[in-house]
Amino acid sequence: MPKHILVGYDSSETARRACLFALELAACAGARVHVVSVLQIENGADTSALMMTDNGGEERLAALRAEVAALNPGGRVAVEVDLVHGSPGDALLSYVAQHGVDHIVIGHTERGALARWLVGSTATDVLAKAHVPVTVVR
Repeated sequence: MPKHILVGYDSSETARRACLFALELAACAGARVHVVSVLQIENGADTSALMMTDNGGEERLAALRAEVAALNPGGRVAVEVDLVHGSPGDALLSYVAQHGVDHIVIGHTERGALARWLVGSTATDVLAKAHVPVTVVR
């Protein structure tokens, strides 16, 4: 059974469902959930300017913690909420390696082929590169 479950979270409805699934899985397994949101850095963006405009992500992190607390009433599951910067797939997989995560839960939204080509698919990227079990929630 997993002990550390990462759920990629972007405040979408699919991410909310993935988070609820991860919380249920953690409750059954006695595991900790790591809810991780990625602030994507655009190519050519000045990292220092990004951090200044986002106040270091503190406002976003506070909002994420409030959203996750609402999904985990009474704190029945141990949850850690983190905000990381980078390309979503790579940032999530880096977090997995750094924090001993042994299961990933990620949401997947159907997009057309053009949208996938233009924007990419975090779920596809994670599935292709992960070295731990991955559950995709639709």
